[in-house]
Amino acid sequence: MLYRFFRGMFRMMFALMFRVRAEGQEHIPASGGVVLCANHTSNWDPPMLGSPLERKVHYMAKAELFQLPVLKQVLPRIGAFPVKRGGVSKESIRLSLQLLKSGEIIGVFPEGTRSNAGGMGKKGAASLAIKSGATVIPAAIIGNYSLFRPMKIVYGPPVDLSEFADAGSEGLEQATDKIMGTIRQMLRDHASNL
Repeated sequence: MLYRFFRGMFRMMFALMFRVRAEGQEHIPASGGVVLCANHTSNWDPPMLGSPLERKVHYMAKAELFQLPVLKQVLPRIGAFPVKRGGVSKESIRLSLQLLKSGEIIGVFPEGTRSNAGGMGKKGAASLAIKSGATVIPAAIIGNYSLFRPMKIVYGPPVDLSEFADAGSEGLEQATDKIMGTIRQMLRDHASNL
């Protein structure tokens, strides 16, 4: 209930403030685990990524946020779960895999921090997808959150990582490169069509 409320609120806010258009929602499977991977440029990215979708999207959030009186009550109810600063804990990975195997969607920003935008992707998204068998959906968030300037979010077709399933650490790097390469190509393809 609370998730639907916030989803509706963000949809309205993004439409009014940033004139957001969403494309490609048909690529999101109706059921089953999904690792939803996007570029990361702003703190607005998590609600931007999830709000156009009918299915609930779960995210990792800084553990410190769960120590704040109001947020510790709200965050779990809107799909967030804690991750410790400085690295993803085994507990976070275990919970992510459980969510994916039970058919949920996890939103991931493989670039890591916002300051690494355009840089090398981290291997977590590929690892979660390969271990859980979840579908990988790339997404491109296009625009810079300037007030009343148009933005767009595009969801692409699934990225096939089956060739990397048994390839070890090197395979995870290649799988991550494939995901990030797809997202960067989507950014290039759609950047001029806001």
